[in-house]
Amino acid sequence: MANKVKINVTVNGTQYEREVEPRLLLSDFIRKDLGLTGTHVGCEHGLCGACTILMNGQAVRSCTHFAVMADGADIKTVESLGTMDNLHPIQEAFMEKHALQCGFCTPGFLMTAVEYLEGNPNPTDEEAREAIDGNFCRCTGYENIVEAVKLAAKKMADH
Repeated sequence: MANKVKINVTVNGTQYEREVEPRLLLSDFIRKDLGLTGTHVGCEHGLCGACTILMNGQAVRSCTHFAVMADGADIKTVESLGTMDNLHPIQEAFMEKHALQCGFCTPGFLMTAVEYLEGNPNPTDEEAREAIDGNFCRCTGYENIVEAVKLAAKKMADH
């Protein structure tokens, strides 16, 4: 059995110190150790985007990182965005534009879009489509997701 490694990580504003197995995936650490199940795991190979989180402000696939790689990092998961009573503009936009169906892929789309919109506050259709290009959805056909990203840009600018 491998020796455990101590990590310190801030997730959604809360600091955690944990001992983890060196090969524990960051997605598993977030879901199982911290109980934040909004980060979904689909392909486990970094291809579908369902596990996307923000690590030090950058969108990353948590299933392609080990938890030890996050030592010292500031992580934001979908749970950091908003609450039922106070939705984040991207959550409002997804709801208003009916940009989800089963919802499995939604957390990854939300986190990808939030990171993108922070640097690109007025995307065209093509830019919004390109921003979400690495996230897969089996239900929606993407059109409503593109519309939601554009609406979220407007909402975020007004906030």
